Amino acid sequence: MIDDTLYIPLHVQLSKSLEEKIKAQEFIEKIPSERELMDMYSVSRTTVREAVTKLVNDGLLIKVHGKGTYVNKKPPIQEWLSSLNSFTETVRRMGMMPTSKLLTSKKLTADKHGIEVFKEEIFMIERLRYADEKPIAIERHYYPLSIGERLSEFNLDKETIYDLLENELGIVLDEAEQYITSEIIEDHLAPYLEIPSGSNVLLVERTIVDEKGNVVEYYIGQYRPDMYTFRIKTKRNLNKK
Repeated sequence: MIDDTLYIPLHVQLSKSLEEKIKAQEFIEKIPSERELMDMYSVSRTTVREAVTKLVNDGLLIKVHGKGTYVNKKPPIQEWLSSLNSFTETVRRMGMMPTSKLLTSKKLTADKHGIEVFKEEIFMIERLRYADEKPIAIERHYYPLSIGERLSEFNLDKETIYDLLENELGIVLDEAEQYITSEIIEDHLAPYLEIPSGSNVLLVERTIVDEKGNVVEYYIGQYRPDMYTFRIKTKRNLNKK
């Protein structure tokens, strides 16, 4: 139960209590409504919303607009970082159906948009990515103008960009350097991912080079952390004399 005499914030206590009930399978399909939780725990609506939002961001709950908040029974998509895979390849490996929606494609000036890996006019492709019709990520791909304009000739709602680069443009993707952090989603982007404003997302920045070391793509992806995870397997290397 909630103890307002403790130094632990009420929403933290509530989220922990809800998590315990979920793990104990007291809530199997759906958690009680906001009003029911307010009455059950004698807390405010704000406390309930903060607690539920935390569990949504942690991947334990899923909010369905107009229906309520459900226990997340589907494991998040897992991308292994040991190889360079596309979103499409990763989602298909999980047995799900990947789809895309092109949001915009246009020419930009690299230095005016802080894209330091390119020193010239560039081409940006922005897409919303889905798995089984659920929005997962917003992706922005930046290319040298000659590459981006050729990619824009294809149906990017249906085609896989890495396949186009390799099979249609004849570019050999060799290796990538990738950074993964977190950030708060911009308010105008949150509706695309069907998450509340102020939610945290995984931020992925990646630079891909070809076999000659030329930068082919600079990539920024914003992923729902409740639906997508990154994994890596490491091995302890002890230098034996």
